[in-house]
Amino acid sequence: MHPIGEIKEIMRYPVKSFQGESVQRAKVMKYGLYGDRSHAFLDETRPDKFLTISQCPEMVRYQARFLGEESLNDYPPVEITTPDGKVYFWGDTELQHHIERMAGRKVSPVEFPPTHVPFGAIEEEHVQIVTDASLEKLQELWGKEIDVRRFRPNFLFTLYQKVPFVEDNWLGKMLKIGELELMVKRHCERCMIITVDPKDANRDTTLLKTVVKERNNCFGVYATVIKPGEIEVGQQVLLIE
Repeated sequence: MHPIGEIKEIMRYPVKSFQGESVQRAKVMKYGLYGDRSHAFLDETRPDKFLTISQCPEMVRYQARFLGEESLNDYPPVEITTPDGKVYFWGDTELQHHIERMAGRKVSPVEFPPTHVPFGAIEEEHVQIVTDASLEKLQELWGKEIDVRRFRPNFLFTLYQKVPFVEDNWLGKMLKIGELELMVKRHCERCMIITVDPKDANRDTTLLKTVVKERNNCFGVYATVIKPGEIEVGQQVLLIE
């Protein structure tokens, strides 16, 4: 077991496909970060499917955050700020109508309890991890600055040894952050979502093409929560060989 870096940023997304919030500390539950992707809109034009950035890129410009004390019984209010600065709260009927007008389709809000997000916070896995060294290398390969929010990670690690894509070597290994224990399971395969700029929702397909060419369409890794715990920015990350 040896230290490999620290948590540089913790990001969670109270509403699926909306822009998330950067927090200084967080509870990590069995399903992932507390409240991560706990609220979503079902796309009524596609049975049992969620409305996401893939169908509606403009969603990436909507900011969602929890306000108030967090509880395992109920979520604090979820505040949503639109690109033009209008503020809604989750549960407002007008918010639903607003999203329907923007997406051009019927949607239904759904919310999962704080103790149990049934599909896993990201559907594919509990948490997603990106490292600063890999991000910097990808910027070099793409030739442009990259906003890490394009990748929608939960953790951005700053590494002590700046080795790009070193996380390839973590597959099947454990990470320990305080009392939290994670098992790194697999690479994160990328899709059109990374082509959408979180600032203005404009698309640039060359980033995805670069990831396909240089990284076999993978960037970042997924991990499973083995032991829940509370974590905070600046905390040391240990790799268990």
